[in-house]
Amino acid sequence: MNTKNLALIGLMSAVLCILGPISLPIPISPVPISLGMLGVYLTVYILGMKKGTISVCIYLLLGLVGLPVFTAFGSGIGKVLGPTGGYLLGYIFIALIFGFFIDKWKTNQVFIFLGMILGTAVCYLLGTAWLAKQGGMSFAAALAAGVLPFIPGDLAKIVLTMLVAAPVRGALWKAGILEMHLEEKVQEG
Repeated sequence: MNTKNLALIGLMSAVLCILGPISLPIPISPVPISLGMLGVYLTVYILGMKKGTISVCIYLLLGLVGLPVFTAFGSGIGKVLGPTGGYLLGYIFIALIFGFFIDKWKTNQVFIFLGMILGTAVCYLLGTAWLAKQGGMSFAAALAAGVLPFIPGDLAKIVLTMLVAAPVRGALWKAGILEMHLEEKVQEG
């Protein structure tokens, strides 16, 4: 890790800290609509799996130690162990799964989209199981409350990420801010 990579990881952790608290409670669910997932998608798309996962973990640790970076400016162990904590921990799985896809298929938009969908599905699965356990509800009820209302918004976040993050990542590559591996240099021409 060089200084440039550390700065990028810190910058994207800050983006997560800014987007994560922005949320809108909805009456049909204990899970609010949040921009945290958008922050995770952007972070991983730009940084890739390793640096993106580190950035997401830093964000989670900042919230865990008390910085108000989770939904509705929440923080602490109570938020992580509470009913929506599984979705927060699911961010790590998004970073790992989507990050693998972005590292492997850097410019293939179909595989990038698939990686975001698979990572989100694992986050949904973990979050739903956690919500069911913590909320004392069936898996189906937790799925109806914690996932189904959010699918259209999360799909919109995925599309927005694909439209915004690809040019940002390309510009960072061209500026020499992001390191490009040999195979990426060949693809870029």
